[in-house]
Parts: sequence; C-alpha cells; structure tokens
Amino acid sequence: MSGFRKGPAKVEVALKWDPAPAGRPPHDLDLVAATYAAGDPHGEPVYVVHFGSRSPDGTITLDRDSRTGQGFGYDEVMTVELDRIRPELGRVVVGVSVQDQGGRVTFGEIANAGFRIREGHTVLAEGGFAEVGDCPAALVAEFVRDAAGAWTFVAGLRGSQSGPAEFVRAMGALRAG
Repeated sequence: MSGFRKGPAKVEVALKWDPAPAGRPPHDLDLVAATYAAGDPHGEPVYVVHFGSRSPDGTITLDRDSRTGQGFGYDEVMTVELDRIRPELGRVVVGVSVQDQGGRVTFGEIANAGFRIREGHTVLAEGGFAEVGDCPAALVAEFVRDAAGAWTFVAGLRGSQSGPAEFVRAMGALRAG
C-alpha cells in the first residue's frame, strides 16, 4: 500500500528568448538553482547548480544549455527531482541570470524572454520578465519542504539588481511572491 504523495516530485524549469540582433553580442540567460538546509533556509546554499553543472547527488541537472537563444521553443531546461533530495535540505530556489557579455543587460533588453515551470504535463507557472524588465536577474521558482516532508511550490517572480556572481550569493535572501 502506498501513501498519498503531496506536492511536486519532479519539475522542469525552462527558459526561452530570442537571439540578440545582428551585430550585437549574444544574449545568454542562465538557470541557476540553489539548495538550502532545513535549519537555515535563507542562509548559505548547501550547493549551487549552474552553467552546465549538476548537483552532487544528481537530483538537479541542467539538461539543455543555450548561450544564444537560438532554436525553437524553450532553449534552456533544468530538471529538479524534489522527491530524491536529501531530507536535511528544506528549500530549493531557481533563478535566471543574464550573462552580461557586452556590458550590463537586463530582461527588458531581451526580446520574448520567458519561463515555464511544470511537473509532467501540468504547468505550475509560466510567464515573461516584463515586471522585472529593469533587472539582470530574477528568482522564478521556490520550493519549500514542510515538516511532513512534502514540497510546496511558491509562485512569484522576484527581480534582483545583482550581476551573475552576486546573484548566486543573494538568492537565499530572495523569496517568491
């Protein structure tokens, strides 16, 4: 007999955007995930997954990494297997950072930038970055584990003025919503 599973178990976070206009440096949006200890959910991350890396236990992987936005549909995809994450980890945040190859670039300067978060075929959240258009980074997903061990998805886009390196350090303090 199996118990009822509550909350998301395996989610996919995906990004899409249009390539930079001809003659301009390519736009590169990067997915970044950070995990936090249950006892310190807003402190230092236990580990961070970004730029083609994966979590030490294989529960968070960057499955597709685009550096230009060229292609059809979603160009960058990350899988987060919440149901396999160690019990001592209580929070996972996923953000997007604009790599500033030609100077500071914000979401407002990138055409058709968008994200989608889904579990299987069920879309949990989907949208663009217009409300954080003046920012070069944003939190797009937050997953919090409750005392019973079930994960909750917290929807909400939260912009950050941090550059790529600073954003990784600032993610713990950000909250969706």
